[in-house]
Amino acid sequence: MPDQKRTPDQKRAPDHKRAPELLRVTDLDVSLGRGRRRAAVLHDVQLSVDRGEIVGLIGETGSGKTTLARSVLGSVTPTTGSVLVDGVEVSSLGSRDRLALRRAGTVQYVFQDPLLSLDPDLTAAQSIAEGLRIRGVRETAEAVEGALADVGLDTSHGRRSPAELSGGQRQRVAIARALVLDPKLLLCDEPVSALDAANRIQILTLLSRLRDERDLGMLFISHDLGSVAGIADRIVVLYRGRVVEEGPTERVVLQPRHPYTRLLLGSAPTLAGGEADREQRHELRRQLAAEPNGTRTP
Repeated sequence: MPDQKRTPDQKRAPDHKRAPELLRVTDLDVSLGRGRRRAAVLHDVQLSVDRGEIVGLIGETGSGKTTLARSVLGSVTPTTGSVLVDGVEVSSLGSRDRLALRRAGTVQYVFQDPLLSLDPDLTAAQSIAEGLRIRGVRETAEAVEGALADVGLDTSHGRRSPAELSGGQRQRVAIARALVLDPKLLLCDEPVSALDAANRIQILTLLSRLRDERDLGMLFISHDLGSVAGIADRIVVLYRGRVVEEGPTERVVLQPRHPYTRLLLGSAPTLAGGEADREQRHELRRQLAAEPNGTRTP
């Protein structure tokens, strides 16, 4: 464990001398639906996550963020392209091998709303132990207690149902449920969007600490550029199913190159407020409308 913890604002540069990257998405196209209703959701997506790196995936609702995450998990089959997870080509696996990959725990998913993703009839400890039991582990108490401690909870929280926990505590349980399987890659899908400001900061700090302590790779998915900027080493901007901008967090936030990225940044209220904010957003939308659909800015 490192002597000094980084705050979410202190980004860590990826160490390219490490083992091969955890995630590599190449030329990914995904279409969903059948017949006339079949629609392209992702187009030529490129993305990577190294061990010990947090990559923020930012985009509005409907941009394809969750579809991309599910492609990495193996629950959505790409139309074309490649998804490599820890050296395994997920996109070419059969259903049985995909299930085995999920049960192995290499990739774990943290959902947006733990009140929906946690079983209301199970205690927190039972939910955390569920993945271990599916794997065939009989003695789970010690591992569950350790996972609770890792996210700042104790055994008393483990005896409670989801309804008896606060929103922040439920999200900690959801993270503990992912951690107990000792993953290498976490897919965090809007993990703080349902939380108030205080809990949001605490969960971001927790995820940053877990990255440091466990050398985890994370794909942090959000529509909120502020949350992503607070934790990510790199940011990938997804617009209408295409990656339109990618780069180190500081560069993307301070020197955005694509009109959509500038619109995301400009959507945050300013001290001027009111009419000034509306005029700024109108101008940014005008610039975005003039951009060829989904064109990536170099």
